[in-house]
Amino acid sequence: MFEAPYPPYSPQDKQSFSYDTVARRWPIIITNIIDHVHRLVHDMAMEAQAQASDGNDDRVRNIQLRIEEGKEIIAKASRLKYRMARDQELEKIPQDGEMYVDEYNAELEELAKAKKNTWFTAPRLFLGCYLYRLFRSFFNQTTCWVNFDPFFVQKEEMFKNSAAAIHQIATTMHELEREKHILIEDPDKLFVLFKEMVQMCLWGNATDLAFLTDLTPSDIENLQTVGRDAQQARKELILRDDQEAVWNHVQTMKLQEGTVARCDFVLDNAGFELFTDLVFADFLVTCTPYFSKVAFHPKHFPWFVSDVTPTDFYKTIDSLLSPTFFLADSAVTSESVQHLKHLVERWQRYLKEGIFCLSTELEDGHKKTQFWTGPWPYWCMEEKANELHQWLAGSSLVIFKGDLNYRKYVLFVWKSSIRDRGCTD
Repeated sequence: MFEAPYPPYSPQDKQSFSYDTVARRWPIIITNIIDHVHRLVHDMAMEAQAQASDGNDDRVRNIQLRIEEGKEIIAKASRLKYRMARDQELEKIPQDGEMYVDEYNAELEELAKAKKNTWFTAPRLFLGCYLYRLFRSFFNQTTCWVNFDPFFVQKEEMFKNSAAAIHQIATTMHELEREKHILIEDPDKLFVLFKEMVQMCLWGNATDLAFLTDLTPSDIENLQTVGRDAQQARKELILRDDQEAVWNHVQTMKLQEGTVARCDFVLDNAGFELFTDLVFADFLVTCTPYFSKVAFHPKHFPWFVSDVTPTDFYKTIDSLLSPTFFLADSAVTSESVQHLKHLVERWQRYLKEGIFCLSTELEDGHKKTQFWTGPWPYWCMEEKANELHQWLAGSSLVIFKGDLNYRKYVLFVWKSSIRDRGCTD
């Protein structure tokens, strides 16, 4: 159960971020799902009428099944929103054939014993994971909507507004590639560039759709600015900066012939942030002598609105190569378009050669990735996902992205610290 040593962070305090999340942000997210599915159902009904007039009975029956299942999803989401607003009990995850049903429900039983099993009393960490696992069950219990991502359109629309920053970064990477032989011989210059890459990768997290429920596309573009002045100003917003310590560690890993040094990215958001993750990974294996392989850890299914799924990962590659994907932007030049094409084609080659890989596609990939959609802090990883724990233990550098990873990891550190002091739970 979610017990000490960490405080529960339940949403009961009306001044807390947790309260705002349950009272305002999550209802907006649920409403967006309802509206999205409703629009699709409406369009399907219009299509069914057209197909019926043409005598396509089989096609009509298939559409009607999708419509009925879509209406069921809308009803479940509406009921969820109603129960959340009234602080009702958290319902069990149905047996939908997906992972961790019994584990989530066992936690719910323990929370019920402690009388902390409602929307405004349950621990925030568990609550958020439970919500998105419950969303997944709505679609898993259908025939036609099993692979549907209710957040995909949002992720794609946000990504389309990132053209200027993406092409700017692509040109920078093109210039770095031309100088890589010089850079490899100059650790001081590499460190400067390493810090630039860390900053770029860090602030890719500005595009988090679970938080940005009110911002306009122009606000998003401003957050994605990657210039040096903007980075310098943002340093004041970083709670702790250990870039130098990380670089000192990285420098100990200079590759010898026949050795493999792997970096693991535990991914957060799709779209622009994923692009910056790929750029950082590219820098590590292309422009430094320290890494030979990068593994990316996505989520198995749609998670916290904008988190990367395997489909998002490959769709991002395709979108970056599409001449029509991005919205028109006067800052994008024909030269930068070619730079982006060259960069992404290198990533395709890295994927084919195994220099880049998705953890979901490794041997026992499901065992290495399903933990990311579980409800536990990281102190449970060795017990709950031993294959993943061993894999990460063999990594030269692990980069955790996003606030959820931060919360789960901070709790892990807290737990470890208490153990080190000889305390008991």
